[in-house]
Amino acid sequence: MTADTADTVDTTLAATVAGLRAVRRRRQILVVAGMALLVLVAGTGALLIGAAGLTPGQAIAGAVGLGDKGDVFIIQRLRLPRIEAAVVVGAAFGLAGALFQSTLRNPLASPDILGISSGASLGAVTGLLALGMSGVALSGLAFAGAGLVALAIWLLAWRKGLHSIRFVLVGVGFAYLCSSMVAWAMARAEENEAAGVLIWTVGSVSDIRGEQLTLVAAGTLVLAVAVAVVARAQGPLSLGDDNARALGVHVDAARIGTLLLAVALVALATSAAGPIAFVALVAPAIARRLVNDGGAALVASAATGAALTLVADVVGQHALLGVAAPVGIVTGLVGAPYLLWLLATNEKRSR
Repeated sequence: MTADTADTVDTTLAATVAGLRAVRRRRQILVVAGMALLVLVAGTGALLIGAAGLTPGQAIAGAVGLGDKGDVFIIQRLRLPRIEAAVVVGAAFGLAGALFQSTLRNPLASPDILGISSGASLGAVTGLLALGMSGVALSGLAFAGAGLVALAIWLLAWRKGLHSIRFVLVGVGFAYLCSSMVAWAMARAEENEAAGVLIWTVGSVSDIRGEQLTLVAAGTLVLAVAVAVVARAQGPLSLGDDNARALGVHVDAARIGTLLLAVALVALATSAAGPIAFVALVAPAIARRLVNDGGAALVASAATGAALTLVADVVGQHALLGVAAPVGIVTGLVGAPYLLWLLATNEKRSR
């Protein structure tokens, strides 16, 4: 091969790679823009629809603090915080799910299945029933519960390194353990305490506002920035440990750092909204299917999680057989069939 031919091949290869990267960026932008549009449509519907129906003019005036005091109260104190909470919490779950699945290379690696969400629920239920906590203090104990369960899973799964299959299996065991303890606590609770406990078993964004909403939003933003810093390791990790090491990635350090951020995102979101089922499992799968570039689709997963949670909350409020239901009920109705389908398709592929 002559020098001119080699230069031509290199130029063609570089142009091909650049073209593929441009296509990948366009697909990511289109997916994120589509999810943002879905959030806008669902958010508009959530502002206008309800027991006190509002016109678009009334909603806009209420959002900026003008117009009737009743409209301002409905928009700024009730509906707008709920929309913001659904978007923030959904984005956190979606991003965390994408990190778990890409780092552990397992489509079933989700905080719902791994027991981290259940750990947060157990912490909150303990604080509510045994310590009489509420508000930010209760959310703090839920965060601690998720962190402790994640640490226990980590210690039991570590054998000269972190192995994804062992991590998932240990996590499933902790999920059953924490769920059983929450059920036992509910069985012993007084009737007037059961309603408060129920929210920490299904998940809801109806009561997240004020200081709590600010803390969750700020924490999610900080963690998202940290994820952007470590995101470059996701591509090599998806190729396997040996290939990642050959590319200069410190595999254990990269995996530990990524999973710590994922756990923090789940703990933060669950400490505010409870364990909203299957968002962290389904959102990354939808995002990866839409982007279809073989990557982790982190940004698209966060956008999909936000859209999925907000749409599910709107459906739960207004379209579920005429009975208001927490967002976790709706996501559970969507996510459970998806999980069964995922298990069935994985079993077929393994044959």
